[in-house]
Amino acid sequence: MSKADSNLSRRVAQILRHALEKGTEIEIDGLGTFLPGRAQGFRFVAQTKPRVFIAYVEEDLAVAKKLYAAFEQHGFRPWLDRKKLLPGQNWPRAIETAIQTSNFFVACFSQRSICKRGSFHSELRFALNCAEQVPLDEIYFIPLRLDPCNIPRNIARKIQYVDLFPDWREGVAKLVGVMKKQEENRKRKNLPLAG
Repeated sequence: MSKADSNLSRRVAQILRHALEKGTEIEIDGLGTFLPGRAQGFRFVAQTKPRVFIAYVEEDLAVAKKLYAAFEQHGFRPWLDRKKLLPGQNWPRAIETAIQTSNFFVACFSQRSICKRGSFHSELRFALNCAEQVPLDEIYFIPLRLDPCNIPRNIARKIQYVDLFPDWREGVAKLVGVMKKQEENRKRKNLPLAG
């Protein structure tokens, strides 16, 4: 480690310690939260909730926010650019990191999103590349139809989608149920063998 890196690390540690002494919680996205403790100490609570990346187009922001709230309510850790990106943050890199570190990628398709050029389609391509590294029997990329639209052929021929219409609650229940079942399967696979 260079002297400059060492100085920067010390400075960051000082800022964290100062914030904790003032009673401020500090969340490190993807890792957990440092909480002020008793007698000037602190404790760290690791993040264990599954992360869900929500991909959408600007015109569907209201629905994306509603999904964000539903995921939080059901015990997930949703990631939405409008809620997670910080001022001055390198947003393309932050989005790629969030996609790579998410347990699920939920792509919100609508009549608006399928014909609009932009970052939504870049996120889809990047997530599909990430999905190639996930074991074949695991669910990662979940297409979600917000209205009666056509899912792109290269996705629809390989991956089953969920509809949020005509019944929002039924669609969310199906989506959450699939994700919870997938998380249970992941946990079961990671358990040590009995014996």
